[in-house]
Amino acid sequence: MTDAIARVLKEEAAALLLKADGNHAEFVQMVEWILATKGRLVTCGIGKSGHIAAKAAATFASTGTPSFFLHAAEAVHGDLGMVTEQDLVLAYSYSGETDEVVRLFPSFRQIGARSAVMTGRAESSAAREADLVLNVGVDREACPNNLAPTTSTTMMLACSDALAVAAMEARNFGSDDFAKFHPAGALGRRLLLTVRDVMRTGEDLAVSQPDTSVVEIMRTITQAGAGGSCVVDSQGALLGFVSDGDLRRWIVDGHSATSGSAQELMSSGGPTVEPGLLAIDAFEAFQNYPKKIGEMPVVEDGKVVGLLVLKDLLRSGIV
Repeated sequence: MTDAIARVLKEEAAALLLKADGNHAEFVQMVEWILATKGRLVTCGIGKSGHIAAKAAATFASTGTPSFFLHAAEAVHGDLGMVTEQDLVLAYSYSGETDEVVRLFPSFRQIGARSAVMTGRAESSAAREADLVLNVGVDREACPNNLAPTTSTTMMLACSDALAVAAMEARNFGSDDFAKFHPAGALGRRLLLTVRDVMRTGEDLAVSQPDTSVVEIMRTITQAGAGGSCVVDSQGALLGFVSDGDLRRWIVDGHSATSGSAQELMSSGGPTVEPGLLAIDAFEAFQNYPKKIGEMPVVEDGKVVGLLVLKDLLRSGIV
C-alpha cells in the first residue's frame, strides 16, 4: 500500500516537472487572451474534467479573473445563455472527443465568444473546433490499468493554476485585492479587519472619571461586561486604566470597596491602540507586551473611543 502511494505521487510529480520544462507558447497566448477579455472566463466540461473546470473557475474568480463554470450537459438546455460575445471559453476534455463538449463549439462561434480547449490530444475533434489548444497530454495515467483519470486530471489542475497565477501576477493582483474576494476567510479577516471593527463602544465600554469610587467602577465594569475601565478627564482624554486585577488587589490589600477612587487604583502609561490598526497587528501587540494583559484602550485624536479586548480578537477569527 505504501509503495502504491509513493509510486502515484512520484509519477504525477514527474509528469508535472516534464511539463514545466516544455514549451509554453500556447499557455502564454491563453493568458494574453484572458487579460484582453472584456467579459468573463467561462470554464466548461463534464465528468472528471468538469470537476477540474469548476475548480479552475473558482480559482480564477478569486484571483482577479471574473469567471464561472458552465456544465457542458446543461449548456445545450438553455445555460448557453450565460455566455456572451465578450466572454472567453475554456473547455476541458482530456480525450477531446467528449460529445457534450465538442458539440458546443459551433454555438460558441455563433455567439461570438472566443474558445480554447485543454486536452490531452492535440488532434482531437475538440482541438480542431477550438480557437486555441492547450496540450496537457501525459504518457500514461498513474492508475495501474492506465484507465482512471489520475495523472491527466492532476496535469489539468496544475496547468489551470498556472494560468490563473500568471494572469494574477500580470494584473498585479495583491493580497489586499485577494482579501476583498475572501472577506469570510481567515486571510481576508487578517487583511481587512481593523481594531474599529472589533473594539467595544457605547454600553460595552466602561469609562470612569478620576474621582469615580471603587464601587461605581466595579458596577460600570460589570454592566459593560469588560475586564476594566478607562479613566478619562472631562475632555475624554485617557488618564489611565483600572483593570479587574487592580480592583482585586485593592480589596486583598485590606482596602474597603467603599473607599478609594479611580485615580488611586489606575495604572497610567499603559499600551493603547488606534482604531485604524489592523486587528492582526493589535493581536501581535498583545502578545509582545511584556506583561500579560487582556484589554487595551483605543485612542483616536487623543480621546478614548473604545476598548479592545483580547478575547474579542480571538473570536474574530484572525488566528
